Amino acid sequence: MARSVIEVLVHKGVLTAVQAEEARRAARSKKRPLDEVIAELGVTERDLVMAKSETLAIPVKFLEGPKVPFEILKNIPEESAKFYQFVPLEEKDGMLEVGMINPDDVDGQEALKFIASRLNIPFRIYLITPGDLKRVLEEYKGLSGEVTEALAEYEEEAEAEGVKVRAPEKRDVLEKAVEEAPITKMVAVMLRHAVEGRASDIHIEPGEKKLRVRFRVDGILHTSLLLPPDVASAVLTRIKIMSNLKIDETRIPQDGRFHTRVLNKEIDVRVSTFPTAFGEKAALRILDPEAGIKTLPDLGLVGRNLELLERAITKPYGMIVISGPTGSGKSTTLYAILNALNQESRNVVSLEDPVEYYIPGVNQSQVRPEIGYDFASGLRQILRQDPDIIMVGEVRDKETAQLAVHAALTGHLVLTTLHTNNAIGIIPRLIDMGVDPFLIPSTLILTMAQRLVRRLCPDSRRPIKISARLREIVDAELRALPEPAHQDAASLREHSIYEGVVSASCPKGTSGRIGLFESFEMTPELERIILEGPSESKIQTEAKRQGMITMKQDGIMKVLQGVIGMNELLEVV
Repeated sequence: MARSVIEVLVHKGVLTAVQAEEARRAARSKKRPLDEVIAELGVTERDLVMAKSETLAIPVKFLEGPKVPFEILKNIPEESAKFYQFVPLEEKDGMLEVGMINPDDVDGQEALKFIASRLNIPFRIYLITPGDLKRVLEEYKGLSGEVTEALAEYEEEAEAEGVKVRAPEKRDVLEKAVEEAPITKMVAVMLRHAVEGRASDIHIEPGEKKLRVRFRVDGILHTSLLLPPDVASAVLTRIKIMSNLKIDETRIPQDGRFHTRVLNKEIDVRVSTFPTAFGEKAALRILDPEAGIKTLPDLGLVGRNLELLERAITKPYGMIVISGPTGSGKSTTLYAILNALNQESRNVVSLEDPVEYYIPGVNQSQVRPEIGYDFASGLRQILRQDPDIIMVGEVRDKETAQLAVHAALTGHLVLTTLHTNNAIGIIPRLIDMGVDPFLIPSTLILTMAQRLVRRLCPDSRRPIKISARLREIVDAELRALPEPAHQDAASLREHSIYEGVVSASCPKGTSGRIGLFESFEMTPELERIILEGPSESKIQTEAKRQGMITMKQDGIMKVLQGVIGMNELLEVV
């Protein structure tokens, strides 16, 4: 057997000895792959792959038959196929046949072994040409392919019937169009890909020339689909019908929800429509009841933050306030607390807008401001329901804030959320909303703020060298930690910092999110500050005296533990 590909090509007369030597020299001097240089000498892909086959003793497969079915393509994620240059070809005799460009690529082999172990199916490798690889990659329909197929069906049917749905006011035509299979399939495919890809939201946004569909995964929006603007009305109307919204009302925002089954999972979808210059936009929040309720440590609560919260929820009455911007995981934290408190001996009642996850044993109520049933009126009614624990989804106005404080004063444990930038700002915000300062010390038990940050994949990360500037930032935050945390910080200081790596098991380098937290509790010193006239600087001094770990410090410690990367941390704090 010849020693190298180029020697095989010379032996077969495809290249001359002089050409072979020139190719080797050019590849070395220009630091280019030898395959590229050989191809420039006129060697065909077919000749090159046959020479590789003889050298590596791996069979060749030329893809001249029908396309690879989508069911086979789904075995290997599209991102992995592009990154490692391998694609699934066929499932035969209980084995997955895989085509590769570089079978001697160690990383590719490891990625393929991981995928095969996850699928629980052995694999057989074949050499394929770069042209065949490109053709298979183009066959990866994914979301866009399936929707494009449905779109083609829709356009064919519309053309056959002489109907072009454009104006939303054509109610009878629109209802007929959206109930037809292609539009129904289009929306169903969007929902399925959102659930498969762990997306939290789908944004359907009309533009002048395109209807854009974006998925939010781990807090980041990705454009997944571009459709002709003509289908916008039909897609939006289909979603409105599913959500029981008014399909002929396009001038004002509407809110609704629907329940469906996707991939053998019961999924709730919260829908919000919003009028824009080019038509209605829809935002769909995907609520997976199976993934919604977590334990407190699963959220990222550790150490002092976990200890303070666990102590606070054992109190018989008082108020726990969690703050953070929209999408920071406040509701998920509230659900985790409710789940921990949910016992046969307690009457737990919640007011939510909307009810995102259902917890057996908890009396959950959806507020409806449009008919006068808001948080304030709901709170008045809850107090007549003999509650032990009350959860108020959000304090939005003066009346709700005062009623929540009143409920805490009269012997109930109240859980709620506010929008502030940090835990320090919760007390001034309550006062701004009309709560009398002298009532806060006797009701407020714990204040907590949080953010969500993308989590590194444990099996797909690599250590990076920390720069001098970055080391200064880390050391400054560790030095500022309260005394009890210094010992843990000292042991963490020598740890490596990691960054995410794109791999077969983790195509984006990160997977899921984890919370960063900061919290402090009511103390006699804090009570004195509130009664004398609170300011954020005074509250911050007291919080530091208590030993509060800031969100940034919590994040630095998670970076040093390898849970998150520094880039991911700096995105949120």
